[in-house]
Amino acid sequence: MLLLPRPANYHLNCQKLYQFLVASQKNCDRNCSQIVSISLEIDSIDPLVVLEKLARPRQLNFYFENKSKGEAIAAIDAVAQLQLAGANRFHLTQKFICSCLKEIEIFDSSNHTFAKPHFFCSFSFFSEATADSPFPVATVFLPRWQIARQGDRCVLVANLPIEADTNIDIFIQHLWRKIHEITSIEQPENEENHFQREFSQVNVSSIARFKQAVIDCSELIYKQQLSKVVLAHAIDVQVNTDFNLFNCLNRLRQMYPDCYVFSTHNGKGQNFIGASPERLISIRDRQLFTDALAGSISRGKTTAEDAVLANQLLQSEKERHEHRVVIDFITQSLQELSIAPQLLSPRLRRLANIQHLWTPIQARVPLNVHPLEIVAALHPTPAVGGVSRQLACKKIRTYEKFERGLYAAPLGWVNHQGDSEFIVGIRSALIDGDRARLYAGAGIVAGSNPDREIAEVQLKLQALLKALI
Repeated sequence: MLLLPRPANYHLNCQKLYQFLVASQKNCDRNCSQIVSISLEIDSIDPLVVLEKLARPRQLNFYFENKSKGEAIAAIDAVAQLQLAGANRFHLTQKFICSCLKEIEIFDSSNHTFAKPHFFCSFSFFSEATADSPFPVATVFLPRWQIARQGDRCVLVANLPIEADTNIDIFIQHLWRKIHEITSIEQPENEENHFQREFSQVNVSSIARFKQAVIDCSELIYKQQLSKVVLAHAIDVQVNTDFNLFNCLNRLRQMYPDCYVFSTHNGKGQNFIGASPERLISIRDRQLFTDALAGSISRGKTTAEDAVLANQLLQSEKERHEHRVVIDFITQSLQELSIAPQLLSPRLRRLANIQHLWTPIQARVPLNVHPLEIVAALHPTPAVGGVSRQLACKKIRTYEKFERGLYAAPLGWVNHQGDSEFIVGIRSALIDGDRARLYAGAGIVAGSNPDREIAEVQLKLQALLKALI
């Protein structure tokens, strides 16, 4: 048995790994392969730096970070993947994950939260997309390489195919070489020098069109045909050189440490990135957490002004109604899955340039409910779609003359034991070379004012633009 030398801090029993691989190989049919998932702790390293070094243009990848929680995860290349469309996309994605897990043998030398197999998913807002949409309606993949950090602990997960005739010695040598490559990546000592670049900016559709849509939807709400609809606006930006994805992500996580910074790459040159304040679901050990996040106002320039604005938000009948609509929808959707939600006390979610009404919701998830069933039930929430959902989505199609794609849609992961985390892809941008399309939206309810709604959208867009340019 040939093994390359390994540093002492690799908590991996080489003999046990060899025995595990031999046993896994015996389970392989002669004409079919199996996937082995190997987890080991390594010295702490920034997953974003690893992604920058290992990502390739024609490979899928995914990045997810919440700086305030001290968690970051990068998924690189796909050892198994599925892309599909249609109304049953969440169910088919669930079936794919369950099917893959039956073919995976797990070797785990770590109790790290992010050890063992994780499947990374992105879904578009609508279940059908146009032919030229850059991202599929649904994508799920098991990464070949996964690197995650929680606090100062870091874990590497390698998901690799093994066949009946695989040379185990060579297999292990390849694994050690990759580990050495990853752990040898130098971390940048200094933050990048950020100089604002020249750029051009155009509205995808006119401001006047957006305001008219607000007026039209307000009329439908007045007639009680709708309770709420979320209208998005988009701008196209072009710079003089290609966007540096990793610099953009680094700036986003520095500017918005309380948000979920994310990126997903389609393997065709486009990335969808953003800093979302909105968690759709988080499940750990069957405990579900979700957020009712709706109703917003800007931050003040001084502490006193900020307090005045916060009080206006808390007292606003219009904003409180918008928030209540989201709470009612989430609780009803969970109850229909036999999940009993518990509402925590409402509070403010304060971000760098905006503050939201926020009610955390938690519940115990029954063993027979898969995370993607919950995602399917909740998407789209009234925070990004509207009420009634079907009519609101129809009006979104009518008034928005651009493809939402992954904007305001679920992105996240599911692991082997049903833990999961999905966010809503808002405050986001589609990056393609030197071009970017930025998205933001506003909830239209009774009492909405067209000028205030477009001002809210532009506030969100400018905050995102500042991080990208």
